[in-house]
This record gives sequence, C-alpha cells and structure tokens, in this order.
Amino acid sequence: MAISVARKIAYEILRRVESEGAYASDLLHAELAVTVKPEDAALATEIVLGVLRWRRQLDFLLERHLKKSVEKLDLPVAIALRMGIYQLRFLDRVPARAVVNESVELVKKARKTSAAMLVNAVLRRAASEAKEPAEKFILPTANAADRLGILNAHPTWMVERWLGRVGEVEAAALLQANNRTPRLSGAVHDVSRHEEIVTGLGRAGLRIGPGELVRSAFAVSGGSPARTEAFRTGAISIQDEASQIVPLLLEVRDGDRVLDLCAAPGGKTPALVRGAGKSGMVVAGDRHAHRLRAMREQFKRLNLSRVRLVELDAEKALPFAAGFDRILVDAPCSGSGTLARHPEIRWRLRPEQLLEFHGLQCALLTNALGMLRPKGRLVYSTCSMEPEENERVVEEVLKRDKSVGMIGVSAAAESLRGKLVDGVEASSLFGADGYFRTSPAVRHVDGFFAAVLEKEMT
Repeated sequence: MAISVARKIAYEILRRVESEGAYASDLLHAELAVTVKPEDAALATEIVLGVLRWRRQLDFLLERHLKKSVEKLDLPVAIALRMGIYQLRFLDRVPARAVVNESVELVKKARKTSAAMLVNAVLRRAASEAKEPAEKFILPTANAADRLGILNAHPTWMVERWLGRVGEVEAAALLQANNRTPRLSGAVHDVSRHEEIVTGLGRAGLRIGPGELVRSAFAVSGGSPARTEAFRTGAISIQDEASQIVPLLLEVRDGDRVLDLCAAPGGKTPALVRGAGKSGMVVAGDRHAHRLRAMREQFKRLNLSRVRLVELDAEKALPFAAGFDRILVDAPCSGSGTLARHPEIRWRLRPEQLLEFHGLQCALLTNALGMLRPKGRLVYSTCSMEPEENERVVEEVLKRDKSVGMIGVSAAAESLRGKLVDGVEASSLFGADGYFRTSPAVRHVDGFFAAVLEKEMT
C-alpha cells in the first residue's frame, strides 16, 4: 500500500522534531512548498501539530495496549503509533482501515518491519474504542493535575504550577486554549495602505479578518500569506498581535537612538525603525551570526536599510560607547505563552530550566539598563507566562538599580493611543501591578509579558 504524500511529510517532520530538536512550524514552512497540493499541506499540518499537541493523551491511550511506555519504543514506531491514533480519534474523514494500513507501511519504510504486527494490533484495538472519551480510562484515584494533564495533554508539573497560581477554572481555560489552533495574524507595515493591501490578500484567495487588538493587524485563513505578492514585497509580515504590541510600548520617536538587544528573528525591529525615522538609528543585536544573516535577508524583503546589525553576547558588558534613548529586551525564554503555536515546547521544557532562564534574563536586563540614557525608556518582554521569567526578573534587577523604575499604567497605555482597534482600552492590557500581559485563554493571541521601565535624570 502506498503512503500518502501528506503522511510522508508529517512523519518526516515529526521525526526531525524529536531527533533534531527542530520546531514544527519552521519545518512545515520549509517543507510545504508551492509544489505540495493545498489539501496535502493541510492534512500534513493537521497531523503534525495535532500529534504534538495531544501527545500525552495519545500515549496514555496507546499504553493501554502496550507492555511499555511509548517513549521507550523505537522512534519510528512511536511516531507511527501517535500519527495513527491521532487520526483515529480526531479526524473523521479518514477510514480506520486506511489509517492502520498506512501506519504499518510507515514503520516498514523506516526499516522497522519487526514492529509492523505490533503497530497493526495496537491501532486496531485503539480503533475499536476511538469514540470513547479519554476520561473514561483515567482511574478515579488520579489527582487533579494528572487528570487535567492527560485530558489536556500537558505535563503534570506544568499543570501543578498553573493550578497553584490561578486555580482550576483559569488553569483549565489556559490548558484548553493551548490546544486550539492559534489564530494566524499578520501586520501591515504601511498603515496608510492597510485597506488596499488587505483587499489584495482577499483577491489572492485568502480569507481576511480584522485584527483583534491592533489596527494594523489582520487575521488570515484559507492559505499562506507567505505565498503572496504582499509578503514578497515586504508590505506585510506574519506576526502574532501580542508580539506586534510590544515594540509599540517603547514609543520610539523620530531621531531616537534605539537598541533591539535580542533582536532575532527580527519581527519587532521594523516597528522600531519606522518610529526612529530617517534621523534616528536602530541597532539590532544577537549572539549568533547565522541568525543575523537570516535577519539581514528578512530586512531586505522589508526594504529596511537603516538597521545596524551587531553580533554580541548580551550577558557580558555591551560594546557601545554611547547610550540609547530606547531599548527593547525581548529576552530568550521558555516560550510557555506560545504552546498553542509551538506545542513541542511543552514536552521539552523542564521546571529547572525556568531558573536557568531567570539568571540569563537578569543579566540581559542589567546590562541593557547600563546603556539606557537618563529619561530613556526600556521594555523588557517575554513570551512566557512564568513569574520566574517575568515579574521576578524585573523586581530583582530594580532592587539593585535604584535609578530605574516602572512607568505608570496611564503613561504606558498612552504609547498605544490610536494604535488599537475600537473597543479595546489600552489600560485593559495592564494589570494593577503595572505589567502588560496577554493570555491565549482570554484572547486569540500568544501569552506575552512586558514591563515598561524608565531611567531617572542623573
């Protein structure tokens, strides 16, 4: 039996995600070229992201029919089983016999013929109970974190953290949001051409909707905006709306000297360049040369020439003789606010890594503040929802540097005046503690955190 194109692509991407630590979204973008039929691209995407999102529940259900855990199986066998049971339980249009047969062929193609009978037997048994809810098979003695972790496919340690911090109702809402297909959003770079560009995207066959938060944003479905003329010519970029807001909080002015400290992959830099104007200067730094090269290509597409790219290690003293009026520290983080978009993170992240990120983030923020001019503004941001990477970083660093403080909510919200859609109050995006936060459980955006800081006059 031949294996369909979609399942071949899905299998190979899942193999690389597991064996190489690659990100599924990057591989899907690279693999699903124009030559792949739209229906094959859609099915491959559904299987890849579905398997990654629901992996824990899939493994739990598979292990009812196995003598050992799925993770102890050879990787090709584990992937074939996960792909098979995902299709049996979550996809209605694929006949069970076809799912089982193609899963068997996948392990044969991977030279694991000895496991073919196992895959066949397990998936046939799984098919017979595919309509039964997973909750039916969870023991009554399971605690709340384990139960929620299985039903919503998250690791128990992560569920325990969120239960302890926000309670069961909010934690369950966040878990469920992480398993929804995220909204694909874009940014129009020239706001004056917004209607013209969005209309053109519609004529290109895409379904376009308005932004939920940002005036310059749009929602897209029914195809890839990366295949459009608007994308190729730099008129638009693909970017989550919460991510689009972060650089706006800096309120960059014409003529400002701006530092984008952890700039790669460069999604927030264009807004800084536009704000600084022709008389300003924007420096974008990253520690990896290959990421800077990728940014250079990205900026060519966007026709951004007024950016200076600098290779630097921001954990050490920064190599600048003069300070900056505006600094963005979009820090490396766990990415726990992007689990719907990057579901593999939930299986890679370990709790001890949060403290490792904390140490790195404190160093980055400390060094950046050292380059901030008096009355200058700095935004510290992450796509994490964990206090160790967010509030505790800011609080720890500000305890040591008394010349810096957070600006008030009204001042921070003022930087968003005229940039949000009607009906969205900028102040609603800030907590009583002054921090900017978004949550996928509340809006169709990633979970972002930001602190807007200002240095006093000396």
